[in-house]
Amino acid sequence: MPQLAAVPTLDTLDFHSDTYKDAYSRINAIVIEGEMEARENYVHLGEMIPDRKDELLKLSKMEGRHMKGFQACGRNLKVTPDMEFAREYFTQLHGNFQEAFANGDVVTCLVIQSLIIECFAIAAYNIYIPVADPFARKITEGVVEDEYMHLNFGEEWLKANFEDVKDRIDAANRQNLPIVWKMLDRVADDARTLGMPKEELIEDFSIAYSEALENIGFKTRDIMKMMTYGLRAA
Repeated sequence: MPQLAAVPTLDTLDFHSDTYKDAYSRINAIVIEGEMEARENYVHLGEMIPDRKDELLKLSKMEGRHMKGFQACGRNLKVTPDMEFAREYFTQLHGNFQEAFANGDVVTCLVIQSLIIECFAIAAYNIYIPVADPFARKITEGVVEDEYMHLNFGEEWLKANFEDVKDRIDAANRQNLPIVWKMLDRVADDARTLGMPKEELIEDFSIAYSEALENIGFKTRDIMKMMTYGLRAA
């Protein structure tokens, strides 16, 4: 079997090569779209959790600033983000969030945005920072600190209501976690070109998501089942 080329490191990456810029056009678009959708999602969550609306609107504004930061990262490398690709990339998660919002299903909305998407972002950003160009590294370091705050909001709300909502969390996990494995697989080549191997993305996401489920109240055995279902269904 052919051997994969070594994963690029900070010392070997050429941020201005056509290969790098081509991959970056899609990865940059994904993070821009992800932050844009997160901004909208937190506005919707504010409507669903009115006693926390002000806090959720602050989170929404933070996501808007993140989006602008990543747009600046693309401009810095003179790369045009492939937003058409990114919008299609998020279609399933976006559609599931919108359906849950329409049905008043705050638990599923929180699982999608405040757990799955935030853990996805945290994993990707933490792996990207050591191999990012200097401008993007500074932007991303600031963003990832905020994302932990957003993850914490979802954890705390679901933990406070755990006994009433744990079955719905499990159902939302079954519906949406397999989508994440497919999303990670779909950008594996582009991420690798940027120095971000798929194996590390999967590992870091799995750790962050498992820790979030534990913080909410799930036992280790339940978490293992939930994570295994996602992998099997992908």
